[in-house]
Amino acid sequence: MRSIDLASRSGAALKRAIQAKQLPRVACASARSFSSTSSNNTGVLPPRYETLYNKYSEVRRVLGSQRLTLAEKILYSHLDNVEESLLSNTNGGRDIRGKANLKLKPDRVNMQDASAQMALLQFMTCNLPQPVIPASIHCDHLIVGSKGADEDLKAGIATNNEVFDFLESAGKKYGIDFWPPGAGIIHQTVLENYAVPGLMMLGTDSHSPNAGGLTTITIGVGGADAVEALVGAPWELKAPKILGVRLTGKLNDWVSAKDVILHLTGRLTVRGGTGYIVEYFGMFHFQSFAF
Repeated sequence: MRSIDLASRSGAALKRAIQAKQLPRVACASARSFSSTSSNNTGVLPPRYETLYNKYSEVRRVLGSQRLTLAEKILYSHLDNVEESLLSNTNGGRDIRGKANLKLKPDRVNMQDASAQMALLQFMTCNLPQPVIPASIHCDHLIVGSKGADEDLKAGIATNNEVFDFLESAGKKYGIDFWPPGAGIIHQTVLENYAVPGLMMLGTDSHSPNAGGLTTITIGVGGADAVEALVGAPWELKAPKILGVRLTGKLNDWVSAKDVILHLTGRLTVRGGTGYIVEYFGMFHFQSFAF
């Protein structure tokens, strides 16, 4: 498997755009973008944000003055059919949380190497020239941590070289970003390179919600769910309930935002968080060293 120059990938382009104080552009290898990279001083929304704004305007028309949290505004802005999703069996839109069946159109799909194999094989049977939305493949799950980074990486490549070659070739053929072994852990790579406020992503990794740190609705799914989004089919989800966490004051020294999350996770457990979006709000001060 040949080496890949990561400096030329989407992440570097995004970094340059931010440094130039331009609106970030997130694109896959086929150069299909979520938004424009040019400076936006004309008051015109970038294409993807304009689409989401128009969809949210439709949500407001359907629900009227009903109050929504930020997470719900982002999520409902990705509905395929607003009236069908929000008004079916919801008491006229008054009982959406935990009851409505949302049909959503995500902006991007991110796949780790273990689940990407079957997802890509299923996608190939659809006879499409490329995914309908941008996607990426991240080779990290098949690298087993045992003796140290260098030795583990070499062993992982030797054991799974055929898999990595298949994923790389599939990425080239279908215009999907390919992050080779050693390029980083999927959920951190996604956060740093693809997460953009207001967008929605699906990831075949349980840590996918990590991208929520940049106000991106990101949901961990299985390979079959990923394929639905790749081919442009609406992805279905039971409308999540919202667990609001009000933050006040500031963190003690050497305490990070992750510590708050882990403490809350310990109190809720998996059962307590199932079917919910945990949304933080309030006036809170994070120490600059945490970033």
